[in-house]
Amino acid sequence: MSELSRHSALASRHTELGSGLEDWNGMGTAWSYSTDPNDEHDAIREAAGLFDMSPLKKVFVRGPDASKVVDDVITRDMSEIYPGKSTYGAILTEQGTVCDDAIIANNGENEWMHCHGSGESMERLRESAAGRDVDIELDDDLHNISLQGPRALELMNPHTPMDLDALPYFHHQATELFGHPCRISRTGYSGERGYEIFAGAAVVCDLWDQILDHGKAMGVMPCSFAALDKVRIEAALLFYGYDMTAEHTPWEVGLGFTVNRNKGRFRGKDAVLAAEGKERFVAAGISVDHNDSMAGGEILKLNGESVGILNSPCWSHRMHKSLALVHLRPDTALPGTRLEVVGDQFSCGATVESLPFFDPSKSRTHA
Repeated sequence: MSELSRHSALASRHTELGSGLEDWNGMGTAWSYSTDPNDEHDAIREAAGLFDMSPLKKVFVRGPDASKVVDDVITRDMSEIYPGKSTYGAILTEQGTVCDDAIIANNGENEWMHCHGSGESMERLRESAAGRDVDIELDDDLHNISLQGPRALELMNPHTPMDLDALPYFHHQATELFGHPCRISRTGYSGERGYEIFAGAAVVCDLWDQILDHGKAMGVMPCSFAALDKVRIEAALLFYGYDMTAEHTPWEVGLGFTVNRNKGRFRGKDAVLAAEGKERFVAAGISVDHNDSMAGGEILKLNGESVGILNSPCWSHRMHKSLALVHLRPDTALPGTRLEVVGDQFSCGATVESLPFFDPSKSRTHA
């Protein structure tokens, strides 16, 4: 662990559950537990699963010019994001390509929280802050745990003074949970109704324990990133570094919906608008004629011609399918198209599917 630059207060909880604390984003992360990820997957869909998402970086932007800075770095119009609301969007290079994605929350009183993964958000924030009256701080004491699933509300609501049922999607509130100060956000990465809980290192272990203790009889269990990968792929949610990189424009990876054409300046605006309609490929999903997960990186072919690449694979035992998020040449991405998947000494068929694979109406997240 000595080579890791960041530390989760929950590390001992993860090792007790069988995790080797693999590195993601500079922090030891529970990529797997001793439990079966299929059982964890079931818990998320039928009850709720608890994740430690603390490897995500929480960057606070504070000061009179804070709103200008966050508006400059993201494709969304942040003037529409009032205190208590948040939004998801792309962070672009000046060339109009995606160097990160982030959720930015308006905490009020000139304070914003920029939550991101392994991309270049901090560099872009610092560049946009130059010459402005603003402070930028990475807060690694602030942890975040995520309870995702249909019984998350039932579990949490009796233990917080706020009316959690009334909290709209992509809204958040400073409150208490099990007597501890925290901020609860109705967001997640699972395709389920769920909540992210932001709390300091001093209290996050007790919050973790209390949630699991009170949720055990409901079927709630701690969940690893192996299970998270399954549910986020089923819900067609992107992972930076796999489904998008700085080589891709938002139009190519399915993030065009985050680009606000009518706002004023934002980083990369001219370049990204000029790139619209020039997509080399588009984001799509496939089901593979195989009874296990692909490895990732396989080539997709149509009539012997390479037309795409497989990015994020998983085996969904609940859907009885080998699924993958892919990039495909635009003219080959029509649902129902039959493709060939070609890997190292391996090939099989696949079918282009509509996205998301799971809950296409998004009735569960938006309930």
